Amino acid sequence: MPEQQRRRSRLADLDDLSGPPPERAPLVTSVEAEQDQLRAAQREFAVLLGEFRRTAVLVPLDEAGDLWSAEQSGVRWICAFSDEESLARFAVARGEAGREWTYQTVLGARLLDVMVPLLRGPAGVALDAGSVDGGMLFPPVAGIVQASLFPAAARCDCPALHGPVLGDGNE
Repeated sequence: MPEQQRRRSRLADLDDLSGPPPERAPLVTSVEAEQDQLRAAQREFAVLLGEFRRTAVLVPLDEAGDLWSAEQSGVRWICAFSDEESLARFAVARGEAGREWTYQTVLGARLLDVMVPLLRGPAGVALDAGSVDGGMLFPPVAGIVQASLFPAAARCDCPALHGPVLGDGNE
């Protein structure tokens, strides 16, 4: 068959394109994607932390009139609630809905900057502890509480950070 009559595939036509090849988007590695996700999560947490610091929350008081706290895995958690409904759900979950719950309204920043450092050992704040829609933990790590007050705070690796905070009050 003469060369002029030979059938060519469409792929061969693509090979004949003149000019530089089209620019390709750089490949994103899984490490880069994970780093992007981590940075996005850090930004999202920073927004939540800032919002918490500016918000007045309800902190129940124990029988002695102290802020209600619970210890889990060596970390003392001050229990705070975003509203009365969240506190009521907590009381129901504990089987203590029938008793009166006295609480104090405290600014989130005051809890993190003043109250947490007063507790002995690693401490943080558990917002809406035990809620079904997911509460929020503000653990004893640098950037949340004053890490200089707790030598172990910056390297806290406790299971309490990965699950709901439950406790019997001041244990």
